[in-house]
Amino acid sequence: MEANSASRPRHLMDPHVFTSNFNNGIKCRKTYLCYEVERLDNGTWVKMDQHRGFIHNQAKNLLCGFYGRHAELCFLDLVPSLQLDLAQTYRVTWFISWSPCFSWGCAEQVRAFLQENTHVRLRIFAARIYDYDPLYKEALQMLRGAGAQVSIMTYDEFKHCWDTFVDHQGNQGN
Repeated sequence: MEANSASRPRHLMDPHVFTSNFNNGIKCRKTYLCYEVERLDNGTWVKMDQHRGFIHNQAKNLLCGFYGRHAELCFLDLVPSLQLDLAQTYRVTWFISWSPCFSWGCAEQVRAFLQENTHVRLRIFAARIYDYDPLYKEALQMLRGAGAQVSIMTYDEFKHCWDTFVDHQGNQGN
């Protein structure tokens, strides 16, 4: 599936978009996923700046018969374009505004991806838990069982996102 312009990776996010979507006190419906890829080189993780950006979910358009796509699945659609070498080990880090869900199959598809791509490690830092899904605990346990590290974002992760993914135009405060 070709990603539409809303889900194509971009490097810098508008500050208002970041604060309104990653502030866990605000309940936004859109999911943003900031990502970065590192390659293991002689025991050290090396950032691959060309494999960094952010995407968001694709909205439903029932008139066109499109039921939408969650951000995690949009990222999985993006993976082939990253051209990750099967002989290398990679660590992908997601900073996501909502944790992966169960009922839409996101956690299952991410689990399947990790099982098929044993050269990829996944860390997920979520701004908030997707607790609208009654099976959210199972989704998180499934991801952990597949080897993903799943955590709630701390101040350090929020600051890293602000410094790395936001066009803060010189304003370092958040």
